[in-house]
Amino acid sequence: MKDSARGLLLVTSGILVLSFDGLLVRLAQTDGWSIVFWRGLLMFLALGVFSLSAKSRASVRAHPLLSASSALLLALISIFFVLAIIHTQVANVVIILCTAPLFAALFTRFFLGEHVALHTWLAIGVAALGIMVVFAGAFSASDLTGNGYALLSSAAVGANLTLLRRHPDLQRMPLIALGGLMAALIAWPNAQPFGLGSSSYWVLALMGLIQMPLATLLINNATRYLPSAEVALFYLLESVLGTLWVWYFLEETPTHAALYGGALVIATLVAHAGLTLRLRPAVPA
Repeated sequence: MKDSARGLLLVTSGILVLSFDGLLVRLAQTDGWSIVFWRGLLMFLALGVFSLSAKSRASVRAHPLLSASSALLLALISIFFVLAIIHTQVANVVIILCTAPLFAALFTRFFLGEHVALHTWLAIGVAALGIMVVFAGAFSASDLTGNGYALLSSAAVGANLTLLRRHPDLQRMPLIALGGLMAALIAWPNAQPFGLGSSSYWVLALMGLIQMPLATLLINNATRYLPSAEVALFYLLESVLGTLWVWYFLEETPTHAALYGGALVIATLVAHAGLTLRLRPAVPA
């Protein structure tokens, strides 16, 4: 399989798994800090054992500052996203997260000096237009705190994808495990982890042991094969899918604008993926 195709498969699969995140945060039915604590700790437990391999330990020892930076960015992504969902509507959060490709493209261009293809810029613009159409009929004044958290989460996504793109030799699994531990430690003073209902623990277990580790691992590994701006572009797809899951499971009916805008986003991503496969030559193994 060509590198571009492998990267597209990884990021598409990862975003599909990640798209349930907003729904699961809502279903947990508890405060944001407790959610951050448990899902971070469970991610650490789920991946920590695999991170004890000699290769993983060597990677962290060889790049301690880079490893700590990526882990901290992953922790901040989780914290800001959960707090954003708690403070404002899911629709507000996912539309703001659409700025992740812009952050990634800017970081890639100005910090790495890596060329960002014209068709990627065009895809970002068209897909962003689709997102505006999605929420045209429902996007209203939202809480400034929640919007601020969502913007910070988006910036952290772009920064982490760019860092991983610059250093493809970094082992992803220990970074995700350390990021989960950092998030749990940061959240601990404000969390109430042992006062939740049984249903909350089931949702948090699903989120922390399966959904978030799997999604993060897939997306972070995609940066080995694709530029960070292209990986971040797929967060636009998450905004559509995340809205659809909330509609289906929580009966928040999307507007016609959401359906039309979602179709535009998906069509844009398909066209961009096709151009990527055609224009980028395979990198020899």
